[in-house]
Amino acid sequence: MARKKVETKVEDTKSQEYELVYILNPEMTDEVLETRINNINQFITGREGIVDAVDKWGKKKLAYPIKHFLEGNYVLTKFKMSPARCKELEANLRISEDVVRHLLIKVGN
Repeated sequence: MARKKVETKVEDTKSQEYELVYILNPEMTDEVLETRINNINQFITGREGIVDAVDKWGKKKLAYPIKHFLEGNYVLTKFKMSPARCKELEANLRISEDVVRHLLIKVGN
């Protein structure tokens, strides 16, 4: 009789390192931009994540128009969070009107 292997989702509870690059609406004022960046960081920390670094690259020209914008405010955030919570973060970024584009990458293994 063959035994069934039972898999446990240990990876979903263990924190992984991630890098998130996102482009925000270029028409935002500096105050609104800071508030939006802080909201994203609070979303991460509010879900047991740890923000290691936030690097604001500033306003840059886009390679091609996205949502009728020719430029955007680029931000890189390095953080640690469980993979299950990252799905929540990506869903939140996807529905946000301020986020023109985002890319979430798992760093390491």
